Amino acid sequence: MQTEEIERLIKISRERPLLPESYIPWQQEPRAEDIFLPEILTSLHGLDIYDTLTPTQKIELGRHELVQVIASYAWGECLFCLFMTRYILTLPLADVRHRFLLRELIEEFRHQEMFGQAINKLGGEPIPQSRLHKFFGEFSNKYLPADYLFMGSISVELVTDVYGNYARKSPGVYPVIRKMFDLHNIEEARHILFTRALLKEYAAKAGYIKRTLYSYVILFNILFVRTMYVKKKIFERTGIQNPDRVYKMASKNFKQKFAETCLGDIIEFVDSWRGFNRATRWAWRRILKAKV
Repeated sequence: MQTEEIERLIKISRERPLLPESYIPWQQEPRAEDIFLPEILTSLHGLDIYDTLTPTQKIELGRHELVQVIASYAWGECLFCLFMTRYILTLPLADVRHRFLLRELIEEFRHQEMFGQAINKLGGEPIPQSRLHKFFGEFSNKYLPADYLFMGSISVELVTDVYGNYARKSPGVYPVIRKMFDLHNIEEARHILFTRALLKEYAAKAGYIKRTLYSYVILFNILFVRTMYVKKKIFERTGIQNPDRVYKMASKNFKQKFAETCLGDIIEFVDSWRGFNRATRWAWRRILKAKV
């Protein structure tokens, strides 16, 4: 990426910051008719049981599942900040990339605070990660090289952006949530310009084995966040009968829905640096039901 382009992004960040405190109407309470998550993204939508839920249960299902999405989003942002902190240490202080990453870190930390405030506004209580989630999260943070962290973080961003785009465009979504995703989309657009340039740098150096490993890191990061979205406790909280049975139905339904709705951008991303090959394609098909 040219120095002039990066300087322009730095200038926009400094002169036109979007502050969550003023950009988002935190004082606005949800109306009775507001929804929190577009129906198409809820785990039970499309099943016969969804039509048996009361309007309140449908709204509550969306609220609790959105809280899980936001919590996983915040986790992805933390991971990306870890990558950027490692990367920035390799750059001279006066380097334009160093200065841009400082601006990006400022914005990413604001986003994390914003996500936490949104969860509080929703009255949400994210369901903690399982022991397996914690193990893989801590392992990747401590031991994966910076470029692998980068690939994993980008995958989380791309998948969760699907939720943001649906929320921003769907009528009836609670304005606080819509504006939150608006702000994030605007600032992430600048970050993505820089990220694509960095991606080319990493991909250009990657041979067959490394592209294969990148592909698996991304696959398991996606699986990581997908399994955080649908939880049995959510069905207990919403008062749905037989939560064990419903959870099994919802999990199966969501796997298929996730494959059809959320994987388009990530498949394009992986394909752009030839991450699909004989060693990876079968795993994407089997584990994520991806059409590759």
